[in-house]
Amino acid sequence: MSNPQYKLAKAEIRRRHLPSHAVLRSFECAARHESFTLAAEELHLTQSAISRQVKELESLLGFELFRRIGRNVVLTDAGRNLAGELAIDLENIHQTVMRAVSAGDIGTALRIATLPTFASRWLIPRLPEFTRQYPEIEINLYTRLSPFDLTREHFDLAIHFGTDDWPRTEMQILCSERMIAVASPAFKARHNIIDAGELMRLPLLHLESRPLIWQDFFKAANLAETPRLRGKYFDQFSMIIAAARASLGAALLPTYLIEQELEDGSLSPLSPVEVSTRNSY
Repeated sequence: MSNPQYKLAKAEIRRRHLPSHAVLRSFECAARHESFTLAAEELHLTQSAISRQVKELESLLGFELFRRIGRNVVLTDAGRNLAGELAIDLENIHQTVMRAVSAGDIGTALRIATLPTFASRWLIPRLPEFTRQYPEIEINLYTRLSPFDLTREHFDLAIHFGTDDWPRTEMQILCSERMIAVASPAFKARHNIIDAGELMRLPLLHLESRPLIWQDFFKAANLAETPRLRGKYFDQFSMIIAAARASLGAALLPTYLIEQELEDGSLSPLSPVEVSTRNSY
């Protein structure tokens, strides 16, 4: 079976049986939501069309991508691995097409990948000055929560959060993290907050990914014995900022994300105590 014609024929069969872009897009969307219904809504298709395309892909690959549990679907390990790879590849295709479309309209485009909250709260407010100094450079922003892979993805640079341990990259620190306790003027007046210790008895706003950061704040204030802390939990700083402005509680926030609020007075510091972390952008 080492005949070259056989190998060519086999390769041709494989090419002909590659899944279509529509099938791959439907699977990626269904995997992202882990729901055929939500995928159908996003892609403006019927649920049965999504299900049919996923089954077509499973048939081509020879293994299951989802487990069907009643009316719900759950990704298999193989499905999860494929979805992660495919999301990057589809985004690369999208960026390639967008660059081709805009190639005749712009001189130089700088493709920046960044985290959503940092983009809206820190980066975008600084873009007008950048554009004034460099009018010939077009800025294209791409956001997501997961780390970026510059070896695979078509970005010129990425802004991410963490320690300075990013292999095979050239790094420049934009800002370190300094966190302060803040609240709306109404919340501050209602509770007559005078010092950091009084915050222990009040509703606090917590970030799910950093459940101990308030304890770090109280330790920095020399208040080592912290009781069970009250308050609401959120998964994004942007939501905590909105909740603090709505007087739902006191928030512990990085100063670089609330520059506008501190300037216009919609949020004000509650204590001179600061928490500095090892992380930076």
